[in-house]
Amino acid sequence: MKGQLTTLVCAMSAAALLSIACDDKSSEPSKPSEPKKPATTAKTTPSAAPSVDANGLPIPPKNLLKLKIPDDNEMTKEKVELGHQLFFDKRLSVDGSRSCYSCHMNEDGTGGHDPLAIGPGDKTLTRHAPTMWNVAYLPKLYWDGRADNLEAQMKGAWAGGNMGVGKDKLDDKAKEIAKIEGYKKQFDAVFGKDSVTPDNIAKAISAYERTLFCADTKWDKAMAGDKSAMSSEEDAGWKLFVGKAGCNTCHTPPMFSDAFAVADGAFHNAGVGYEGKKPEEIDEGRKAISKSATDMGAFKTPSLRNIAKSAPYFHDGHAKTLEEAVKFMAGGGYDNPNKDPRLVDKKLSDAEIKQLVAFLGTLDCEGKLEEPKLP
Repeated sequence: MKGQLTTLVCAMSAAALLSIACDDKSSEPSKPSEPKKPATTAKTTPSAAPSVDANGLPIPPKNLLKLKIPDDNEMTKEKVELGHQLFFDKRLSVDGSRSCYSCHMNEDGTGGHDPLAIGPGDKTLTRHAPTMWNVAYLPKLYWDGRADNLEAQMKGAWAGGNMGVGKDKLDDKAKEIAKIEGYKKQFDAVFGKDSVTPDNIAKAISAYERTLFCADTKWDKAMAGDKSAMSSEEDAGWKLFVGKAGCNTCHTPPMFSDAFAVADGAFHNAGVGYEGKKPEEIDEGRKAISKSATDMGAFKTPSLRNIAKSAPYFHDGHAKTLEEAVKFMAGGGYDNPNKDPRLVDKKLSDAEIKQLVAFLGTLDCEGKLEEPKLP
């Protein structure tokens, strides 16, 4: 990554599931407190990057939540650079055809272009790939929340359908990576001698992912006092978001998802994936993990940051446009026995839908993932 950390941050499901245009008990949800002014950032290619600390690491934005780093995976510039390379390296996959980046590309808002993720051999998987921005803040990962941290999520994707290696073959794949001299030298420097293991590969990639911030959007600038940051239509959409539409009940600022602030994650049933399906065909979502019947069809609330750039939408990728997704949620979702009771038809006009869509565009993340030189 040498010198490329500046491209990692923009000052992340979703976004796949535009989860719940929820309603609280009041008719006019109160406006959330405004976040503190964003950290000063330096210019990058093409837009904005974070300040860095004395060790060359991006400084977490002050206007987001407090970032927690695992005790057993200390952040260093060298580890982040190593993880950056591994994130882009297709040699980690079973057949050399897929990397982490294959499902989280810049042109797709760091989410998936296809409705459902694609694995090795062009195999279609079961859910849409979410975006990467601010993923470090999530207490639970995957749409169903089955991973407790980035390290576990990375190993799950590596062994599972995304990269197809298989849980029992991760050690063999790590040995293949250890034979690449450029990687061996970096692992020796970062983790110690003979340290190319599945756990350390996951730690390096997770360290890189913990530098992917999005906190300098038009909305962030407006909340910091820049009255020119948002247009009148965008501002009208913001007022709808926290008012009549009540979207902020579940898509809570500044992360624009309640899943970031709840230790066990936040999962809601909006009826996504129910229409036209037999009961046995419906994705159980969180229920498959929690074993609770009340979690049937519930999925993690994604962040709406970068939502306008990351079509298609929802965990099944069925909504092709942002307007289609907003209409689905604002209309109350799809009725089913487990639908979140707060999800109701907001009876928004076409003009109001347009304003909401305009506002969501103010959450665009301007940074990009820079492709590194691989060893």
